[in-house]
Amino acid sequence: MNVEMLQVADAVAREKSVDRELVLEAMEQALKTAARRTYPGLNVEAEIDRLTGALSLFHVRMVVEEVEDPDNELTVAQGLKLSDDAQPGVEIRTALPPIELGRIAAQTAKQVINQKIREAERERVIAEYAPRVGELITGIVKRVERGNVYVDLGRGEAVMYREDLLPRETFRQGDRVRAYLREVRNQPKGPLVFISRSDAGMVLRLFEQEVPEVQDGTVAIQAIARDPGSRSKIAVISTDPSVDPVGACVGMRGSRVQAVVNELHGEKIDIIEWTEDPAAFVVNALAPAEIERVLVDEATNTIEVAVSEENLAIAIGRRGQNVRLASDLSGWQIELMSTGEEKERRKEEVVKAREAFTEGLDVDEEFATVLVDEGFYGLEDLAYCAVEDIAAIEGLDAEVAQELQKRARNVLLDKALQQGVEAGESSVSLLDLKGMTREIAEQLAAREMTTVEALADAAADEIDDIEGLGREQAEALIIAAREASGWFD
Repeated sequence: MNVEMLQVADAVAREKSVDRELVLEAMEQALKTAARRTYPGLNVEAEIDRLTGALSLFHVRMVVEEVEDPDNELTVAQGLKLSDDAQPGVEIRTALPPIELGRIAAQTAKQVINQKIREAERERVIAEYAPRVGELITGIVKRVERGNVYVDLGRGEAVMYREDLLPRETFRQGDRVRAYLREVRNQPKGPLVFISRSDAGMVLRLFEQEVPEVQDGTVAIQAIARDPGSRSKIAVISTDPSVDPVGACVGMRGSRVQAVVNELHGEKIDIIEWTEDPAAFVVNALAPAEIERVLVDEATNTIEVAVSEENLAIAIGRRGQNVRLASDLSGWQIELMSTGEEKERRKEEVVKAREAFTEGLDVDEEFATVLVDEGFYGLEDLAYCAVEDIAAIEGLDAEVAQELQKRARNVLLDKALQQGVEAGESSVSLLDLKGMTREIAEQLAAREMTTVEALADAAADEIDDIEGLGREQAEALIIAAREASGWFD
């Protein structure tokens, strides 16, 4: 029986891929749990000899100065009768007779062992695969259920959901599969290992395997945009000026990129050289379309791209794929238009800019046209640029430039305050408050405080750093705003 116990422990350890010692500890815990039915109230320990398999039960009692639990505690005098080393804090173990495992006790022991082994398996899977998240991993398809593929990894099982497969990709039991280890999640029912073949990380790891320059860091993949199974775009950069990053990834006669394409079942891959200039990068990303003009708007993170009529369909791509991937790759929102549409849009912008300048700045149309020709397309451009940029216009000096900027800011401030009044609950404008100046109101508007309600909700330390506004004046303005908002009615 004793030898058989060791043989069972060895068999379970091999089958579950857990440590033999852990199985034996689980058996000891199970026997300890079962022994409590025979020896209720006693602190029982169970031990299995690692060489012979012999089972021993012990009653463990603590030596204390004052006994509170007679079943599990001993006085020093009682302890000295059992051991010469008895002193407070020492545990004394005395052997107990073996127990007979009844049906219920045996079931309880089995449950304890199974629970311990499941916990060990869970910890082993987490410990083995969690550090490997982000790697490529290979396994054998175990089963396919409702489109989800379950893969045997050798020392664990992974799941690849339907959305993690490439389109039109199928697997059967026994197929070998290579995938990207996306996530390891510890759940109440056990750990789950998630793998994917549609993740952008799959493309990254495949290029690392096929391109030595990527593996050693000479060539870095800066960004990847992917439409799984159809097309991917990758942006690469070289840390060595003598190494062409695109050529390194393509390989001799396309051998390197072709190996990646074959693994992804024919998915097309565009390799683009990365550059810090967003306009140049977007032009490269939209290849093979030829770009006519590019306008970058950093405020809205938008890039307007104009192409000829014959290149428009190429730039957009099938179902918008080319421009969508280029946008994902660059991180910019790309607005595509034909050169004809771009000209019409520019005409509209020029007309709107002229109207805004003639009405807001009180200048004639000829002068408004000069401002537009110098690259100013709105009051915001004038209000928040350097005065030197305006004074650089032929025929203007610093004094006129300052006056133009002041008028532009006043128009924008009045518009913001009017919108604030319309959006707020009070009909009082910030400028109506006692002690308020246009300069202070302008700085408040820059902090998105365009209504008396917004100012009323503010604290003095939020606005007392405004130029021209001290602590006392800040408190006074807030009180005035609260009165206008009806706080004290």
